Amino acid sequence: MHIRAMSEPRISIVMAAKDEGLYIQNCIESTIQQTFEEWELIVVDDHSTDNTAEIINDFAHRDTRVRYFKSEGNRLNGALLTAQKHIKAPLINRMDADDLMPDYKLNLMYHHWVKYGQRHVVAGGTQHFVDDGEVGDGFLRYDAWLNEVARLNRHWVEIYRECVIPSHCWLIHRDDFFKIGGFADCYPEDYDLCFRFYKAGLKVIGLNKVLHYWRDTETRISRTWDEYKDNRYFELKLKYFFEIDFDPKRGIAVWGAGKNGKDLVTQLLKRTHNILWYTNNERKVGKDIYGIRLRNSVEIDKNESAQILIAISNPKEREEVKVELHRLELIEGTDFWFFL
Repeated sequence: MHIRAMSEPRISIVMAAKDEGLYIQNCIESTIQQTFEEWELIVVDDHSTDNTAEIINDFAHRDTRVRYFKSEGNRLNGALLTAQKHIKAPLINRMDADDLMPDYKLNLMYHHWVKYGQRHVVAGGTQHFVDDGEVGDGFLRYDAWLNEVARLNRHWVEIYRECVIPSHCWLIHRDDFFKIGGFADCYPEDYDLCFRFYKAGLKVIGLNKVLHYWRDTETRISRTWDEYKDNRYFELKLKYFFEIDFDPKRGIAVWGAGKNGKDLVTQLLKRTHNILWYTNNERKVGKDIYGIRLRNSVEIDKNESAQILIAISNPKEREEVKVELHRLELIEGTDFWFFL
């Protein structure tokens, strides 16, 4: 049997695997088929009960770049925390055990990273796929948005909408990674890590290219775990907003008085009562909700000092709000942010 030996890797790819016997073979094969060959794949088995460990070990015996470990903890973050102890390479990427890499992924990310060096994160786009049927509209919209964010390098401007750098679409130097704490035991783990990239002031190099094929299944943890059930993540977003962007001299305003706006204000009231609340729904103007009187959004002018958090989910209405705030010479990412 031919054994592929590993030279010193330039990229460590970390992967957690839990009962992925159906998919992990194709996943690892897509890694082995990379045109960039100087990598190691650190696969941590999260106490699988199927043949996942057998498949990983079979690859490890044939290609020493594939390294198998058992998780020292439990669940996804336990496996990731185990994996980061075994990183050898100067650069780090993460991979999901049920997904696929295009063969150019590592090569493209690596050669863009070396142009800029440390204090930079390379990121790119995604493409969802399913084994049977069609990809849902929500995932298609998310892909399109992620790809546009990467193309225009708008990661930090749009970070409070959704996770702007998915878990499998970044390349970072290990020194930068561990300075911000590496993987942490919190969920959603990818969004939290993305916020820590932002908080550390790392610059993102956005690539206008699909870097990852993202499999959608009914059993994916983003569908089945309670930690991902409310994917608005207002609590996480506000935690980092108050740590990074909040200016206490300006105060907070919320635009949107539907369910999303109410839920956002509920979370805000745990931190401050200095809140202005705007709506363009004339039926709600003047009403008191949670002790706050709703104002008409036409009252916002270019001298508005409060930082505006927008909790509107309708894409057309979001665009109308953005046009209006730009007309008032307010700046996205400084004066206002979309929280959906």
